[in-house]
Amino acid sequence: MNWIMTPDKFLSDKEYQTLLKTLSNAAEFAALKNRIKPIRDYMIIDLALNSGLRVSEIANLQVEDLHITKGNSQIFVRDGKGGKSHLIMIGKDLRRHIKKFLTDQHTKSPYLFISERSPQMTTTAIQKVFKFWAKKAGLPSHHSIHSCRHTYAVRLYKSSGNNLRLVQKQLAHSSISTTQVYADVVDSDVQEAVDKL
Repeated sequence: MNWIMTPDKFLSDKEYQTLLKTLSNAAEFAALKNRIKPIRDYMIIDLALNSGLRVSEIANLQVEDLHITKGNSQIFVRDGKGGKSHLIMIGKDLRRHIKKFLTDQHTKSPYLFISERSPQMTTTAIQKVFKFWAKKAGLPSHHSIHSCRHTYAVRLYKSSGNNLRLVQKQLAHSSISTTQVYADVVDSDVQEAVDKL
C-alpha cells in the first residue's frame, strides 16, 4: 500500500507561526543573557521549516555550503539521500536569519551547528531540540523534526500555485510520484468542487 500524507503529518499554519514565535522570543531573551543554545535552536528549526532539509542534511551542513547573496541565495546539500548532492533555493526571510546567525557565530568548526561537546550536532540531538521547543510551543507530541520537511513541502506547493515539479526539485525527490502525496493533501480544486456539491 502506498504511503498517504495526512494533515497530522505537517504543522498547520497556526502551529507553524506559534513554534517560530516561541523560538524567536526565546532567542531574543537569550541574546540579552548571552546564552547561545536558544539562538542556535531557533536557527535549526527555522531552517528545517523553511528549506525542507532532512535532519541528516541539517546535521551535515557546513558554513561553506551556504551561498547567501541578495536576490539569489542557495544551500548546497552534500551527500543527500542516496548520496546525491544538490542545490536548493531559499527565501529572503531565511536568508536574513542565516546572515545574522553567521555574523553572531564565533566558532572554529566548519559545521553550521555545533553542540557543547562536539564540533558537529548529531541527528539525535537535532531531533531532541525540535521535541523540546515543540513541547514549549504546545504542539501535539506526534510531531517530529521530519514534520518540518512535510510542512515546508505543503507550504511551498500552495505558494507556488500547485507547482509539483518545483516542489520535487526543492525536496530532491528522484520521482514525482513521491512528491504527489503533498498535492493530494492540499488540492484546493477538489475542496472547491466538493463544497459546491
